[in-house]
Amino acid sequence: MPTPSVAWIDQQYDRENGERYATHVRALEAVFTEHWGDISPVGFACTAWRLAGVPYLDPGYVRFHRRVLSAVCERNEWDGSLTAHVQLVSPAPEGLAKTQVWGQDRGWRGWPAVMGQYLTPSAEEMSRFPHVRPLLLVDLPLPLNDLPPTPEGPGPDLPELAARAVSVLARELSDALGPLIAQLDR
Repeated sequence: MPTPSVAWIDQQYDRENGERYATHVRALEAVFTEHWGDISPVGFACTAWRLAGVPYLDPGYVRFHRRVLSAVCERNEWDGSLTAHVQLVSPAPEGLAKTQVWGQDRGWRGWPAVMGQYLTPSAEEMSRFPHVRPLLLVDLPLPLNDLPPTPEGPGPDLPELAARAVSVLARELSDALGPLIAQLDR
């Protein structure tokens, strides 16, 4: 089974909608102010990543595998490195999956899915049935090697540098988490 992509850039949708991400970055360049001239690319990359998803862009410039509920990047307080915090939909743990005795015939349900996409149960569903929705919380240090340098200030290359940072982070997430997600999908 091939390793799935975990995160990717939806270039086609972005192009068809007037280079949304570049326009968005230009309009919100002030959010990068605290990072101008920083010797570390981490703050700039994390801000670029944040702007690439919901609620800033909906649908996001970055798209995710159906098991990814969220992927947040931030500067590690300990050493300034880049850490991704990812929430993944998981199957039930073995102890719960192999028997339903624990459920006491209450009609427990797992993650609702529509056309393969995992969803949060609606208020109506939660009023009728109890749900057990297992999550995997992944805290992942990401390498900085391929991230673009932080610009000295606003300029015409800002959208391109932000898009490059987002692309690198998406690739690193896919490289690190693809095998894990492939195993969850078995």
